[in-house]
Amino acid sequence: MATYLFIDGENFKGKIRSVFKDAGKQRPAWHDYDFKGLIDKVLNGIVIDRRVFYFARIKEHQESMEKSRQLIEEQRLLKTHLEQQGFEVILGGRVRGQMEDGKWMRKRVLIFREKGVDVRIAVDMMATACDKKAEEIILGSSDSDLQPAIKEIRERGVKCMYLGFEAQPNKGLSFTTDRTILIRNSEVLEFEKVERKTKQN
Repeated sequence: MATYLFIDGENFKGKIRSVFKDAGKQRPAWHDYDFKGLIDKVLNGIVIDRRVFYFARIKEHQESMEKSRQLIEEQRLLKTHLEQQGFEVILGGRVRGQMEDGKWMRKRVLIFREKGVDVRIAVDMMATACDKKAEEIILGSSDSDLQPAIKEIRERGVKCMYLGFEAQPNKGLSFTTDRTILIRNSEVLEFEKVERKTKQN
């Protein structure tokens, strides 16, 4: 039987961003970050038959066309980069812009929020379990909303591993899953950029 890896892309990026921030470094260029190297090191010895990143599809927002288009282009570059590294990329849900009151300023600001990715991951987890496509799902997300789906697939005989980060791991997910692997901060920083192999003459 197979082992599947499902990663909540924005959640995963957020954790990596926090590690870089705590280390006093700027967040990496996502289309250059070595996601494959990180995953291969952390999950060394585990054969993964399917690797999937989930993101919400970004739409243009009338009140911030320039920012929307910038985010869309960044997502396009990241999607291509991940596919070149051997990952599937599924765009489920949407990123929506909405006006909210600023924390420190009286004026309203445009905030982009992701909706629907956790639902798509939960549906795919259940479909995988019901269709008996895998014996284990590795979940790269710290979203507590996925706990009901984890319980359901385990009741159907599918193991679930929580792939989290040593910085603020989700205790609920560790309790709900069969096993937990936490990514060290040093490992996150180690794969800041893909090593490009130069051609030999």
